[in-house]
Amino acid sequence: EMATRNMLGMAVIEALDELNDREKEVVRMRFGLDDGQARTLEEVGKAFGVTRERIRQIEAKTLAKLRNPNRSQKLRDYLEND
Repeated sequence: EMATRNMLGMAVIEALDELNDREKEVVRMRFGLDDGQARTLEEVGKAFGVTRERIRQIEAKTLAKLRNPNRSQKLRDYLEND
């Protein structure tokens, strides 16, 4: 179980490495990847000094990037083998 979690964590980190710094930080904050506490659009917006709508747009664009077959192959491989 622990090894599986570590492998998934590594796959997520590799996928995030494909993003720019802003996209990476928005995803980390929204999904609580660093501390386990997911932040609201409002909270992330305040941290970046933009509106929650702008964070929603950045998040949507970023998730679309991560869903791109060329970028998400490692994550997909992991999830299919689990």
